[in-house]
Amino acid sequence: MYSSLTALLLTGLTFVAAAQPVAPPDSAYTAPSSYTAPSAGLAPLSSRVAGPKSFGQIGKDKQLTLLPIPVLFYQAETGLGYGLGGLLSGRFSSDTLTRPSNARVQYWTTTQGQSLIQLVHTVYTPGEKFYLNGEISAYDILLYYYGIGPKSASADESETAYKLFIINQRIQKQIAPKMFFGALYRLTDISQFDIKPRNRKDDAPNVFLTDVTERERRGTRISGLGPVFTYDTRDLPLAAFSGNLVDVSATFNGTGLGSDYRFVRYQLDARHFRPIVSNRTILALQFLGQFHTGDVPFRELAGLGANLGGTLYNNANLLRGIYEQRFRDRQMVMFQAEVRQKLFWRIDGAVFGGVGNVANTISNLSLGNTKYAGGAGIRFNFIQRDRVNLRLDYAGGTGSSPGFLFAIGEAF
Repeated sequence: MYSSLTALLLTGLTFVAAAQPVAPPDSAYTAPSSYTAPSAGLAPLSSRVAGPKSFGQIGKDKQLTLLPIPVLFYQAETGLGYGLGGLLSGRFSSDTLTRPSNARVQYWTTTQGQSLIQLVHTVYTPGEKFYLNGEISAYDILLYYYGIGPKSASADESETAYKLFIINQRIQKQIAPKMFFGALYRLTDISQFDIKPRNRKDDAPNVFLTDVTERERRGTRISGLGPVFTYDTRDLPLAAFSGNLVDVSATFNGTGLGSDYRFVRYQLDARHFRPIVSNRTILALQFLGQFHTGDVPFRELAGLGANLGGTLYNNANLLRGIYEQRFRDRQMVMFQAEVRQKLFWRIDGAVFGGVGNVANTISNLSLGNTKYAGGAGIRFNFIQRDRVNLRLDYAGGTGSSPGFLFAIGEAF
């Protein structure tokens, strides 16, 4: 009941052969109950050059691909979901040293009234003089809340429904080859809470009502600005075969920017990609740490099992198999690894795993509270030129039931 419709994969494979894919929302995953949402992909290792022109290619030199994406999924919290999206992928320059850009727009609604409208983009201008990355998202969502800290209990599973609006934008200028420096701005507005008085497991009080202050439950606006530095040598960011990423940022949230709370977020994201054994096997590694000082409201805490984080975590899914922010607190560290293997035709396989932890302070991060997640999956490459994949994973993790993840693109 908590799996997204895996038949979509077969439908996608049929359509993809004609370059007309079908996929669910922006990062589809399932856990104790399924939540659905996607990310970015791995193409066959041989696809390093442009393929033949096909359906959806646009522009003067056919350097861009624009594809419609029907949306269809199921999740236990919200019932059947359906909608429509579009994916734009390719280079905005004839300069082959400029890496491909991509933008995705989607709208979906569910039989129980939840919805999402979203634009996510990653753009390299000609010559990579500027790097633009961000999202605009409006959610009407229902998620489960388990409490704060590394020892939050599954028995405290409680429904939380609210409206969420996000603007997250980065503008960075190239300061040296593969180095970018600039500014980021993030606005988060959460409102119109609908909280049931009892939890789902044992009819005890909803822990959201006891953990979260009455002030936060009235609605919260967070507005922050800060510097960001990126060193990025990945050959193709959507599905790197080689290279490194180091991304460091600080976001200062304060009343002078219209924020209801004052706090600072520091984040370090480091990734490494390389072939191992042969060029048919890729090793992908990621470390991400997020740290806070000040007065942090519940929705802004760092969280393991993050998919809705989107551009907050540089479009990475953190520890697939753990439910959305199943464990959250002021400080978080996470490491994950994946081996991606070329199999045959446009089909690739992957195995992955990771560990992570959350705590109130850095000194309280304890090995004894380490959380685990892992799984395996297959990939189908439907835009060979830009290595954009359909991804179907099966994953499980600490405090979460295993389930399927069906998405566009790799998790990181």
